[in-house]
Amino acid sequence: MSRYEQMVRWWIRHWLLVGVPCSDACGGPVVSASHQLITTLEALLDPDFPLWLRTTHLLNFFLMGIVLRSGWEILASLPRLWWRNDCKPGAEWLRFTRRKLPAEEGVYTSLMDERSVSPVWTLPGHKNIGLGRHWHGLGVTLWLLNGIVYVVLLFATGLWRRLIPTSWDVFPAAWDSLIIYLGFNTPSIEHFQPYDALQMLTYSGVVFILAPIMILTGIAMSPAIRSRFPWYVKIWGGHQGARSLHFIGMALFCIFIIMHVGLVFLVHPEYNLPHMVFGVTDTARYAQAFTIAIATIVVVIALWIGLSYLTLANRPRAQQVLVTLTEPIRKVALNWMKPRMSRQTTYTEKDISEFHWTNGLPPTADESPAWLESKANDFRDWQLELGGELNGEVLKLGLDDLKNLPKTEYIAVHTCMQGWSATAKWGGVKLKEVLAVLGPRPEGANYVMVTSHGLAQEMVDHRPREPFYAVLDIGMVEEDDTILAYERNGHPLDIHLGAPLRLRVESNHGYKMVKWIKSIEWITDYAQYGDGRGGTREDGAMQAFNGRI
Repeated sequence: MSRYEQMVRWWIRHWLLVGVPCSDACGGPVVSASHQLITTLEALLDPDFPLWLRTTHLLNFFLMGIVLRSGWEILASLPRLWWRNDCKPGAEWLRFTRRKLPAEEGVYTSLMDERSVSPVWTLPGHKNIGLGRHWHGLGVTLWLLNGIVYVVLLFATGLWRRLIPTSWDVFPAAWDSLIIYLGFNTPSIEHFQPYDALQMLTYSGVVFILAPIMILTGIAMSPAIRSRFPWYVKIWGGHQGARSLHFIGMALFCIFIIMHVGLVFLVHPEYNLPHMVFGVTDTARYAQAFTIAIATIVVVIALWIGLSYLTLANRPRAQQVLVTLTEPIRKVALNWMKPRMSRQTTYTEKDISEFHWTNGLPPTADESPAWLESKANDFRDWQLELGGELNGEVLKLGLDDLKNLPKTEYIAVHTCMQGWSATAKWGGVKLKEVLAVLGPRPEGANYVMVTSHGLAQEMVDHRPREPFYAVLDIGMVEEDDTILAYERNGHPLDIHLGAPLRLRVESNHGYKMVKWIKSIEWITDYAQYGDGRGGTREDGAMQAFNGRI
């Protein structure tokens, strides 16, 4: 105990006991109340379980529920895990679905593989990966901030010494504790100071090894990181390696939480619970602490489930609130990262995927007879509609016109917000150079809208399907690796991947990359189009306009 804590404890006791207005004979309840207050105030300064420790633990419990449940919602969107980055059908090392994937490309989309999970288990549930991703981002941010506060105070107060082993003797002592637990026995209370050796190793491993690994693998799945620092993603085994390691870490966290909470109630609970709830060693308060602990767990679980149903009650409102809270994080952490796939040497032709997933099927006769006619003619008469109201004109460019512009070619890893990935060599022309054909950017032009011949797979309110579109801000447009691709792996673009022309925005997830492009135009504000959220996937799947993570 520090000298400061000793002084405060002395003044607490001196002030309260001296300040009591009468003796035991004239007011026993008054003295009893003063001793109770002494106990409560001393609990705030308890060197083993201070208030800040108990508070951060409770917040951690609540936030971990948000992070885990939203993570399960993301996993349900693509309930398969691979080690290889092309996500080839049949190569999964783990799957949570009985569906078998066809070996042929382009006949089975990843959205067909999505599973619906009850809101009781996931956040928010019922195939809402966009909202799940928003909750995951918000939960992780708050969890990380809470963890930073915990670690800083841990070292500032010197309590790290009881958590981080300082002697090799901890290992044989931990082994002895493990043998006792495996024999369904309990180490005596003398082993806990306040933790036994096995707890020390477990807690320090979770806080200083497992938690950082979860953060680092989570970062590796961001398109902004992948397109800016591809070497970093590759050291984790690529996107799928990071995703699989992230899943394993999640499973270890779940096991730890179950064991941690369970053992609190099974191993010397008469000491544990008063410590956790009141910060004091007072076995007489065990029943009170037990009641409060159970009630707290019930309330937290109810809050988790309540967040799911509250989110589903008004999905557009939930998207607006969550994006408002998380967008500043994207701006500070990711928006400065510009992709450099055309200059990277990390990925080579040896990394090109054997299989490439897709989302969305090629336009049908009901969707675009014009596209089907062009397809039948090998796209020789296909034309891109370039320009619109802000330009005052619409130019029409054929494939040959686009190929006459300077060609950009690079190898890049495509990532879908559902979780699949694929590596390919893309060839095409920079979007900004195509827009330059129209001349200077029109006054009031703040965004570029790219529209597909194909229709949205489903509208949020089940109205008739509308053309699929995506909107890019000026920053995305100006990136050198934002291209209109007409080749993949040195060959004309595959039909199922967007032929004859598709958009590539390497700093973002795939939902920004429109396939089967029909038109490109400058616009003032995306709020005037669709449901006003900046794209079909933003409108229907409640994704964020900023797809960098």
